Amino acid sequence: MAGKLIIFSAPSGSGKSTIINYLLKQDLHLRFSISATSRAPRGTEKNGVEYYFLTPEEFRERIAKGDFLEYEEVYTDRYYGTLKSEVERILNEGDNVILDVDVVGGCNIKKFYGRQALSIFIQPPSIQELRKRLKERGTDTPEVIDNRIAKAAYEINYASRFDRLVVNDDLTIAEERVLHLVREFLNR
Repeated sequence: MAGKLIIFSAPSGSGKSTIINYLLKQDLHLRFSISATSRAPRGTEKNGVEYYFLTPEEFRERIAKGDFLEYEEVYTDRYYGTLKSEVERILNEGDNVILDVDVVGGCNIKKFYGRQALSIFIQPPSIQELRKRLKERGTDTPEVIDNRIAKAAYEINYASRFDRLVVNDDLTIAEERVLHLVREFLNR
């Protein structure tokens, strides 16, 4: 039986990574799709573990060859994307793929895989709550938080394009809801 894809998108601070990590601990045969990037490795990051590290030239060559399901040039020569080969490798090994991508990438991957993919948008209860969560993290400057809030407002406009929307106003309930949705989808 062919594996399936679970696509997650959400504004920063919505709890998406926490929910994904929760799902990965369940017995669902889920494996995380490693993204590609043209940025240099940070600290102890290793190629093929945290990211597939490519030069900007290699990234552009792979774009031209159609190797990406989705990609974005976040800054000049700073690319991030999902390689078709990474997703197909996991599917061919008999597992299901979990993806953490931006809203446009999530829509593109869903369009490519159709009913083989479930797209889930994780939404904060409000922009005010999102701002509070980002401040409580203590990792970003006020300017970065303002940028994340502006981007979140843009991303929330895409929520209706996803198969399912889960509002994360209580993490435990959101995790249980997502687990139910994913199990139901995988058992079809």
